[in-house]
Amino acid sequence: MSNKPQWFLIETEQEYNAAVARYEKIKYAPERTEDHKEKLLLVHLIENYENSLWDLPEVDPIEMIKIRMGDFGYKATDLATVYGDKGTVSKVLHYKQPLSLTMIRKFSKLLRLPVSALIKEYQMAE
Repeated sequence: MSNKPQWFLIETEQEYNAAVARYEKIKYAPERTEDHKEKLLLVHLIENYENSLWDLPEVDPIEMIKIRMGDFGYKATDLATVYGDKGTVSKVLHYKQPLSLTMIRKFSKLLRLPVSALIKEYQMAE
């Protein structure tokens, strides 16, 4: 008998936290393993829960970041502390440079935004 948890639809923050913690443990599981299958299931369950919780407005990713910065009282320097480069963060917030995958990952965690809200296409400044 396996000691692995059985996953169902995530309905509470406690279940969500447990799923995220488990995902963090197995996120680098090799393909074609049971852990890899579990990881794929967790991604789906976590995303489903996040989408049900967060009724996000239809705005571009940069506006979404700015909204969440306001919600948490963050400034661009706070984002730069997490990302590591104030100049790049400034360019992104002024639509002069697109979000990088690293930024998306870090800002998603910091601002508690689903990655899907940050990967949408948006217009750059000319």
